[in-house]
This record gives sequence, structure tokens and C-alpha cells, in this order.
Amino acid sequence: MSLQDPFLKSEVAPLTHEASTLKRKASLLVPAEHRVSAKELLPDSLLDFLACPTPPAWLEWAMENPDILLIDHAQCEKKAASTAMNLLYRYVDQPLLLGKMSQLAREELLHFEQVVTLMRARGIAYRNLSASRYAGELRSHVRTHDPERLIDILIIGALIEARSCERFACLIPYLDVELAKFYRTLVKSEGRHFEDYLMLAREQSREPINERIAFLVNCEAELITTPDTAFRFHSGVPA
Repeated sequence: MSLQDPFLKSEVAPLTHEASTLKRKASLLVPAEHRVSAKELLPDSLLDFLACPTPPAWLEWAMENPDILLIDHAQCEKKAASTAMNLLYRYVDQPLLLGKMSQLAREELLHFEQVVTLMRARGIAYRNLSASRYAGELRSHVRTHDPERLIDILIIGALIEARSCERFACLIPYLDVELAKFYRTLVKSEGRHFEDYLMLAREQSREPINERIAFLVNCEAELITTPDTAFRFHSGVPA
């Protein structure tokens, strides 16, 4: 299958009237004067995994909030490392999971350091931001007991990493060359993290987990395409 532009692939319900208006307005986005791109790095498996692309309305919102984009990106990297560490402590009897999560935690903390360094160079103060509804709403669907609990956490981890990777690629054409090149390096690692999480989720069950994956994928798409009141890296479209 040929690589598709993530803006062209959508399998969810149409946006609200307000979000549709903002989507039309987002056509005014002007690409930066560089040739950095990462769409060719997005694997077909990732584009097929997500039920919808990032709406252009979110991209315009991101361009209007460059400081918050980087601050929340740093928060996301730190939270991703924390999630990996929590899994390391809880599931000590799973050697494959321990190896993957150890590597992921190190990479996410490195990314956190890199984002904070970029922010400092740009005069952006790192501060705490309130969390978006994205991860919390996804985790509200996590079942109570293992192995179902772990399966859900790993699928959600795959969704967060896949969406992050897709958003990096979508943002790159509109960023300055320094940030575009940095995000291009992240596309490679985030894509690998998505695959690791999904592989580990499938390892937890002898039965197929496709129905559970499909359910959580649809939940994620709804969060991405419905209105949010505050801009964050994983927010939906502006309300």
C-alpha cells in the first residue's frame, strides 16, 4: 500500500459546525521555507492504526500557541517516561516488557531534556500545565484486573505514541528549520515505541485482541476530532 498523506485519511464522523469552520480557516496555514519532511517516515502500519488524521484546525491552533506546544510536549515526554517506569516496577516477571520499557524510559527522558534545552534557548520558561482530557479519558476505559488491565494500558500507550508521531510529521512543514529537524528525529523513535507497545499488548493474550484495539482506537479518534477549550499537544479541535 502506498504511503498516504495523513490529512487525507479519515474514518470518523464529520466535525461539528464550529470545528468545520475552523478547519476551513486552517487552509490559511503557510508552510515554512525549508524542505524538511517526515511523512515518508510514517509507516503504513501507523497510519492504518489511527482511525483519523490530525484535523488541520488543530494545526492552526498549534501555530498560534508555539510556547504551549513545546511546554506540553516536554510534559508528554516526562509522562511517557513515568508510564514506562511504572510498568517496570509493576510487571517484574515479564523480561520482554522490562527490556522494552527500560529502553523507552531512557529515550523519553532524553527527549524531555532535548525539549527543555530547546525551550531555554528560545527563552521559553518551563512550567506545569493542566493536563488535557486525552490520556485521562483513554485511561478511564482501562479494565480492573490483569491481564486485561495491562492489555488496555499497552494499547493506550501505542495510541499515544502513534498520535504523537503523526502530529510531529504534520507539524514539521510549518515549523522553523531547527524545530522541524528535531521533530523529524522524533518521528523515527515514536513510531518504534508504538510498535513495541502494540506487540507487548498482543503478547498478553492467547486470544486475538483486535476488538479491544478497535474500541480504544475509536475512543481516541473521538477525542482528537471533538472540541477542546485549551490547547495541548494531544487536544482535540478548538471549541
